[in-house]
Amino acid sequence: MNLTELKIGKQAKIIKVLDSPFYTKLLEMGCLPNEDIIITCKAPFGDPLAINLGEAYNLSLRFEEAKSILVELI
Repeated sequence: MNLTELKIGKQAKIIKVLDSPFYTKLLEMGCLPNEDIIITCKAPFGDPLAINLGEAYNLSLRFEEAKSILVELI
C-alpha cells in the first residue's frame, strides 16, 4: 500500500520509494527503505500529511509526494 492509505496512528515500515519527480527529495528527507513511519495527522482535505519518521523526526508531506512511498504495516 502507499503511504496515503495508512490510517492515522498506525505504524508501518517503508518498503520502497517509487521513481517519481519526488524520488530524490524524499530520500534526502529521510524516507528510506526499512525506516519506521507513522502518520500523526492529516489536514481536513487530506493534504498535507504530518508523519513521524524513525525515532523523533517529524515531517510534512504533500499527498502527491506521499503516494510515492510504499509501506507495509508492522
